[in-house]
Amino acid sequence: MRTGVIGLRMGLHIATWCQELGMDVVAACDHDPERRAAARERLPGAALTERWQDLLEQRLDGVVIANDFDAHAPLAAAFLERGVHVLSESAACTDATEGRRLVAAAERSSATYSFAENYVLHPHARALRQAIDGGELGRISLIEADYLHGMSPEAVTALTGDPTHWRGRIAPTAYCTHTVSPVLALTDAWPVEVTAFRADEADPRAAVVMVVRLSTGALAVTRHGFLQGEPDSHWSWLSVRGTRALAESVRGQAERSWSVRVRAEGWTRPDGGTHEEERTPPALTAAGRTVERAAEGTVLLLQGFRATVEQGAPPLIPVRPAVAASLVGVAGAESLRDGSRPVRVPDVSGAVEGPRPI
Repeated sequence: MRTGVIGLRMGLHIATWCQELGMDVVAACDHDPERRAAARERLPGAALTERWQDLLEQRLDGVVIANDFDAHAPLAAAFLERGVHVLSESAACTDATEGRRLVAAAERSSATYSFAENYVLHPHARALRQAIDGGELGRISLIEADYLHGMSPEAVTALTGDPTHWRGRIAPTAYCTHTVSPVLALTDAWPVEVTAFRADEADPRAAVVMVVRLSTGALAVTRHGFLQGEPDSHWSWLSVRGTRALAESVRGQAERSWSVRVRAEGWTRPDGGTHEEERTPPALTAAGRTVERAAEGTVLLLQGFRATVEQGAPPLIPVRPAVAASLVGVAGAESLRDGSRPVRVPDVSGAVEGPRPI
């Protein structure tokens, strides 16, 4: 599988895993010469270029788009038009018009679009999916998701106050797919309406809370940005409350932070006793070794992408759920501008099935 990579910050990490999983990285690009130089040793034999357009001429089977957060959709559309399978980092799009164009490009292409949202496939998310599929939780009523970084105020200001960095360009609601995509995947739902709030009016860009009504009738509460007390090692916390039980990430250290606590009250059980247990997903192995926990989502994502390209398997996260998750952040920005008014999320569900279960 001849693969190209655009963007050599996160993209270099992805490219390294591509190689370990048997994908041939034949070309990569980045506008920064220092990143290209750093990639040369790790990507021997790959054509390294400054311009992403050069990769259109490389006869690629698939391309990984990992450049700036707010610059993915036009590149994805260009490769789809050439019949190249796309694995795109978040966000999928920056507004509804761009999102609809991306959906149209994917659906008229001979190739496929896959969303590179690895938090949908992390160990704790998979454990929650297992509890849901086993019928333990009942109907989901409330789901919560955090994606938080406990950085110093000076470090946050350096990012959000820098107009040359994408963090300085995007709305504080925009980087929401690490929370919203797991929500949609776990509930098999679409976002309907969002109300966004600044966590701290004295520091309006630092963190936001979004309340999202889902198509199933359930409510989602997502928190993302820069707040203290993040879960150890991976910044993600998930909680699913059903009509019969609760399942949520363990707020623990190291290995326990990937575990899930499941609690069922006595009235739901034949013995009448409350039951609570902690579950740790089994380790993932790939390329002949045990995968570190933080990389499991990325590995499963790349394995899924390869299966899509080489075997015709459906994308793990196709274009419409990718656009829907991204548009929650767009609607959230509108809500903030209008004093936390509820805003409808543009409907891109179409006459298709929802997100594939984890």
